[in-house]
Amino acid sequence: MPTGYTWSRIGQRAVVPKEDTRSRRVDVLGAQIVGMEPDLLWQRTDGRIDAAVLLDFVCVRLAGLSGGAGVLDLAADGVGVDSIPLWCRGRPCTVVLDNASAHVAKAFRGRRRQLAKIGVELFYLPSCSPESNDIELVRRQAKYEDYPQRTQTSTDDIGQAVDEALTRRRNRIRTSAENFTQAA
Repeated sequence: MPTGYTWSRIGQRAVVPKEDTRSRRVDVLGAQIVGMEPDLLWQRTDGRIDAAVLLDFVCVRLAGLSGGAGVLDLAADGVGVDSIPLWCRGRPCTVVLDNASAHVAKAFRGRRRQLAKIGVELFYLPSCSPESNDIELVRRQAKYEDYPQRTQTSTDDIGQAVDEALTRRRNRIRTSAENFTQAA
């Protein structure tokens, strides 16, 4: 975050060094798991998030397909290869998506039928409804409550701080779920 304000002694000019913020961006894919054991999953990416990165995140992190998007064709067709076992999800998985460009790209939506065959359904939220997207609330809380110190100078430091903030948020989600089930 850029410096919004500062202070200095009377009669002295405050000098704030301007840092080059290009190529210091950290993009994060995140998913909030709801159900018996709530959880928060995320994955940092070095480059931009496109349909291929999103599809791999859904296949590996959410669906549990160990080979990722590369073996989605084989898993959906029910074909087992020596190195790739025949794969089937134990429980259905519904992924709720907003209308971000990676979510509506042909490369991602074109795999909808294959994802459905392995037990992953895609559900798209209506346009312009961020209040319906629960992960937006988690992201905002992690950004403004769990990531208070914003003085990192390298991409690695930013990534580590983001991981720490999301870990704190995940622990809060798990703790609140445990407290809720104990109260019930």
